[in-house]
Amino acid sequence: MFVDSVELKLSSGKGGQGCSSFRREKFVAKGGPDGGDGGRGGDVWFVVDKNTDTLSHFKGKTHLKAQNGRPGMPRKCAGKTGESLYVKVPPGTQVIDAETGELLLDLTEDGQKVKFLKGGKGGLGNVHFKSSTNQRPTYAQPGEPGEERTVRLELKLIADVGLVGFPNVGKSTLISTLSNAHPEVADYEFTTLTPKLGVVAVDEFRSFVMADIPGIIEGASDGRGLGIEFLKHIERTKTLLYMIDAANYREVADQFAALKEEIARYSAELAARPYAVALTRIDAIDAEKVNEKMWELLESMGLRPNEGLKKYGAVTEYIGYGEEGEGSPRFVMPISAVANINVKPLVYALADNLKRDA
Repeated sequence: MFVDSVELKLSSGKGGQGCSSFRREKFVAKGGPDGGDGGRGGDVWFVVDKNTDTLSHFKGKTHLKAQNGRPGMPRKCAGKTGESLYVKVPPGTQVIDAETGELLLDLTEDGQKVKFLKGGKGGLGNVHFKSSTNQRPTYAQPGEPGEERTVRLELKLIADVGLVGFPNVGKSTLISTLSNAHPEVADYEFTTLTPKLGVVAVDEFRSFVMADIPGIIEGASDGRGLGIEFLKHIERTKTLLYMIDAANYREVADQFAALKEEIARYSAELAARPYAVALTRIDAIDAEKVNEKMWELLESMGLRPNEGLKKYGAVTEYIGYGEEGEGSPRFVMPISAVANINVKPLVYALADNLKRDA
């Protein structure tokens, strides 16, 4: 089960009570105070673990506590320190104050370890309070209380390339073809209900991570459909790949304009991210229709196909490259994941652009 948001109450351990005791031993008259200190309470730590990719292990849990420190003991023996609580989260987790909405931590690096709440200090035993005027102190300090905070954990997946498109345009088919991810693929809309990550191998020495999110529909930024709920999972991506369906009843230019508008309404920063465009499912229409769709898409962006066209099977491979600068696509490429048309060139083009932005 994929869970990307949970609310938790976290508490560090309370310090142990100091001990009030006196030495009692044969032939030792007036042994004096010998109460030990209480142990420190356990801390609360956040640990980033790349072996986890969801927050589902927190589902059903409302309060996580570190162990309290043990009380002090006679003969100046200190109590045991309470065990710390280590909260393991996947990379990309944000820790947000549930009351104020303030971002407290942004945990992105595997192995990152951050102390979040400090355990309470243990109380001093009565041995610390002896003096010439108080040779028999019976007072020992109580332990200090631990810290407590209610937080919301929000997961934003970390990927290099994020796929954006209407439902059923071939996003899941593409990621399953290029990587080891196995999303559900079917001939109806919204087969993808949760985000999926896949590692795409470019060559022996290079790879990148691709993220697939549920399809976006018009009005998604107002809460329609599933896409808006998961758009946060492509906020950290370096490049967006807009996937436009060549076989859809919508005009390709209209599809692209609608997607750009929904992304911009969700986040202006995300809309300004470098992007590329893939015209998908070109195996479902003839080559002449593909050419028409590509011309229409390129003209809507103010682009033209490259000089020196080359044939790829029965389909002409137009690759339009945008101008340098914000608002222009890095490239526009027709593909078919099912027929394996232009899939490898797409991988190389995405890898080159990621290297360029590194």
